[in-house]
Order: sequence, then C-alpha cells, then structure tokens
Amino acid sequence: MSLKEHADGLRDRLVRVGVELVNAEGVQALSLREIARRAGVSHGAPRRYFPTHLELLSAIARQGFAELAARVAEEDPEEATARERIGVLARVYLDYAGTRRGMYELMFRHDLLESGRLGLRETSLPLFAHFTGLVAHARPAADPALVAGALWANLHGLAQLWHWGSLRLATGGDDPGPLLTAVLDAHLGPLEPAP
Repeated sequence: MSLKEHADGLRDRLVRVGVELVNAEGVQALSLREIARRAGVSHGAPRRYFPTHLELLSAIARQGFAELAARVAEEDPEEATARERIGVLARVYLDYAGTRRGMYELMFRHDLLESGRLGLRETSLPLFAHFTGLVAHARPAADPALVAGALWANLHGLAQLWHWGSLRLATGGDDPGPLLTAVLDAHLGPLEPAP
C-alpha cells in the first residue's frame, strides 16, 4: 500500500467513524479526541488530514448531504407532477431530519455552511437547485428561488419544532403529516385531485 493510499484510507476512516458517532450519539460527541480514539489512532492523527476541527466536521457533514441526496434521488417519482414530487421530497427531508437527528443538526450548522470548506456547498446547493427547479414547474409565475427558500425554511422549522415537541404540544397532534400538507398548500397551493 502506498503512502497516499494509507493516508486516504485513514482520512476515510476518520470521516466514517465521525458519521457513525454523530448518528449514534449526536453532534455533541464529535470531538477530535473521540473520533481518533474510535478510529484507533493517536489523538493528534486527525490533524494530519484535517488541520482544523471545522474541516473534519465539514467532511462528516458532506457525507450527510450525500446520503440525503441519495435518498432524494431514490424516492423522487420523476413521472409525477412537480407538486407531487415536492411533497415526496419534503417527506424524505422530514424523515431524514427525524431519523438522522445528529447528522441533520451538523449539516445545517451555519459555521460549516459559511466556511465553504471541503466542498460542503457543492454538496448542499445542488439539492436546493433541484428543489427550486421543481418549484419553478409547480409555480411558474412565482420567483422559484424565493418560494423554494421560504418552503425550505418552513420545512426546516417544522422538522426542528416537531423534534423539540413544540408542535405536538401546540397542536395536540401526533402526526406531522397534516402540518406538512398545510405548509405545502401555503407555498404551492392545494394538490389538484386526480381526475
């Protein structure tokens, strides 16, 4: 094994361990020391591949965006209308936020997104562009980036408030489905009934 292959392998292992750690224990568990310990290397080893903690966290978050993009690609019903596809993708997004809580929190940390490190923007922005393209078809007379941004912000808020229990308490509901329908209807208009 060449030195480069060894370095790439260790780099990948550190990221993989970080992904496992954030999924199991949450974003607060992602210290350099703990990632190194679980990867079976010295606590200084991650610094050889990730000079800052932010760079390692960005690499881990990038895996989260890649996983979310893969789920979106897998679930996207391309034969459906844009409005129906947005509904499916919104459900995928909320499901991801609920089942990958730690990763979801890491992915949307403003310091990671603003840093632009390790291609995080290049992984996250195509998802938004896909969403914006669907909004452009669903609401052709509107500014698609503006509507997509407002809708995404609403979905993000729904995911957060549902996780915290605030919406369950306020609405008395135990299913976020009706709230999601209301969000989609507010931004895109009601779903047309099938003929």
